[in-house]
Amino acid sequence: MAAYAQRTDLNSSAMTPEYGGIKALANAQRAVPMGASPTNAIPQVQRPIPGEMGSLTRPTESPNEPITAGASFGPGPGPTAAGIPINAAPMSGSKQDLIERVRAIYSMYPNPNLMSLMTVLESE
Repeated sequence: MAAYAQRTDLNSSAMTPEYGGIKALANAQRAVPMGASPTNAIPQVQRPIPGEMGSLTRPTESPNEPITAGASFGPGPGPTAAGIPINAAPMSGSKQDLIERVRAIYSMYPNPNLMSLMTVLESE
């Protein structure tokens, strides 16, 4: 195997097992029975076949229901009546939205500058 000066992951001894290592690995794999295939546990969703639900230009099935039914605006039942959970996220562009975004960035990339920005934003 060629040595790669810049690739530390390829210089590992794990790439070339010691003498007898492959036989020991094969024996270890035979000693432990394999589990069931994970594909058996995943329920298969029945998807509609294109065209099965009827023409896209067919008459509506709910002629007395306003087009805004399920929306948080306009006539008709709101999102809770339609079974849509209400998102309690702050309004985009609000100060609380900014604080939550900075907090999310800080959780991924912690650094003292982001921490001080969060402190200033939360204290105002």
